[in-house]
Amino acid sequence: MKDIIPVTFTDLASVEINKIFEHKNIPIGYGLRVGVKGSGCAGTNFLLGFDLKKKNDLAYEAHGFKVFVDKKDMLYLLGLEVDYVTNNDSTGFTFNRKETSA
Repeated sequence: MKDIIPVTFTDLASVEINKIFEHKNIPIGYGLRVGVKGSGCAGTNFLLGFDLKKKNDLAYEAHGFKVFVDKKDMLYLLGLEVDYVTNNDSTGFTFNRKETSA
């Protein structure tokens, strides 16, 4: 399971995440946690936050920062790409399903 990278990050999202690490003084040892909150009829809500690695986490590095994913969330996160969007309507992180070829 160590070779699995469930969540990828666009270059723009990675730049913004690294800025947050730097400007918000996230403590050493913390990484970016990508998770799931709810996944029922209303859909799946994805979460980003900063946290320490936990016992059941898959951990990997992406664009200079550590990423932590709880193994129980893997099914929902596989193939997810985090992007950062700035336009007239909104600014922030978005979650997109990457197309996979069979």
